[in-house]
Amino acid sequence: MDFLLVKEGEIRVEEHVKKALVEWNEEISDVLNGIEKEYEEVKRDLQVYSYKFNITKQVVQSTINDEIIRNIRELYHKPFEQKLNELKESIKELEEKRKVFQMFVDKIEKVSEREEGKPQISVI
Repeated sequence: MDFLLVKEGEIRVEEHVKKALVEWNEEISDVLNGIEKEYEEVKRDLQVYSYKFNITKQVVQSTINDEIIRNIRELYHKPFEQKLNELKESIKELEEKRKVFQMFVDKIEKVSEREEGKPQISVI
């Protein structure tokens, strides 16, 4: 890999490397945007299922008839609880993905900013 040396052993990347970093940053940013979009969709679903689960829970608690309670639990409460738990797990996974890909973006931008801010001095 070709580098230009800058004062006291610092390494300066060449223009083609900068260009590649910019392209990679755009690619990672697109992935991050997709993750954000999916996160918002799952978050909305989580909200809906949270309401559905809590409503069925309240209805079950207010019902006396055991047969009706069993039916409500089988038809609504258990499926809503299962979906709610799946969505919570999805949110956790998406938050982790978002964190990781944001680190990529931050680090690429940090390297790019550092490189743009320094005067280029060739020691070779």
